[in-house]
Amino acid sequence: MAKPVPLPVVQIGATALDQTEQTLEMIRGMLSESPAEKEYGLEIGKSTIQFKSGKPGSIKPKATAGRTNEGNRPTFVLMDEVHHWVGTNGGPDFYQVLKRNVEKTTKAGSRWVTTTNAYNPNENSVAQIIHESEMVTKGIWLYDCLEASEPLDIKDPEQVRRGLKEAYGDATWADLDGLTQTILYDRTTPESTYRRFFFNQIAESSDGWMVKAEWDSCLDTTDPIRPGDQIALGFDGSIRGDATGLVGCRLRDGKMFVLHLQENPRDPNNPDWEVDVLAVEAAVKRAFETYRVEWAYCDPPYWQENIGRWAIEYGDDRVYEYWTNKPTRMVQATERFRTAAMVGDLKHEGDPNLTRHVLNAVTREVPQGLLISKDSPRSKKKIDLAVCAILAFEARADAIADGRLKRRRSRVVGF
Repeated sequence: MAKPVPLPVVQIGATALDQTEQTLEMIRGMLSESPAEKEYGLEIGKSTIQFKSGKPGSIKPKATAGRTNEGNRPTFVLMDEVHHWVGTNGGPDFYQVLKRNVEKTTKAGSRWVTTTNAYNPNENSVAQIIHESEMVTKGIWLYDCLEASEPLDIKDPEQVRRGLKEAYGDATWADLDGLTQTILYDRTTPESTYRRFFFNQIAESSDGWMVKAEWDSCLDTTDPIRPGDQIALGFDGSIRGDATGLVGCRLRDGKMFVLHLQENPRDPNNPDWEVDVLAVEAAVKRAFETYRVEWAYCDPPYWQENIGRWAIEYGDDRVYEYWTNKPTRMVQATERFRTAAMVGDLKHEGDPNLTRHVLNAVTREVPQGLLISKDSPRSKKKIDLAVCAILAFEARADAIADGRLKRRRSRVVGF
């Protein structure tokens, strides 16, 4: 039950201020047609609702800028469309700040609510974080969702209409007949989109390269990478825009692990950010000193001089250029990696950055087959570690084919 509070501070959170406009319009419309405007002396502005008398209290929008919101004491927070709150727009950090602010005053009646469509499990959004939280599974938080039941064939008119009726519940204003026709005959929209936004079913993007369940099935925490292990390396470098990474792959079992990563933080206070080349050099040196690196594939753009020096220093029979812009070769390497993940011939340690980059990747069709790419040219979702992993796995295969797995270092004994 709603209770009056002495200092009502209501915040509407979203990834952008424009996203809060729809909710604010609804609030303004309901208040302007109710006695509340006069009874409580409210001033209903376009972006802020407050008391005309100057008394403390307001309804305001908030956008993702986590640290600037730290320390607020809201009495109610609405977090809207949290399936769009992902790592690239600061959504999870923003959610934690807003939730933390409310939790400090829950005894006084402060509360928070989120609204969402079904999330894409490849994006690790706030909607997914909440849904998978023990607070939900143990019934501490209320999670309310009307979801169309399976089986649901979106080409079957009866199943489509049944699913829509289940998902929309008592939303009698919804045009179920029109939506049914759209889903049955509009082939311009991916099936995963219909399942998420019309049937409230959790579904991956149809053009996603790797399914989260498949990648998770490759997780292996029982046999850690150890110094002295025979490994292959994959390197993909940038200077400013994309990420720069170095990934290792153990020869004997195909286990992937991250050795280095630098990502542009997109900090407006540091627009001239560049990759720390010395840190990359140190990571490569550390890899060769710590492990038995048998084969390394390195994407040359921007780094040809460095790669040439690595070949001289560590052996030109171990360090090779691998141009990822040659589609025939890259298509084959990408397919081998994907197949190995599906059949269990590939493992990983569960590194969150590698997982994020792999699940960020979408497929792009070329005449030679399928490549991976970002979801758009200007996307902030990085995939560079996924490219490194493909190169490392390919390097492992070539090292094994060359007989390196059986090769042992000669032992020198002095007397």
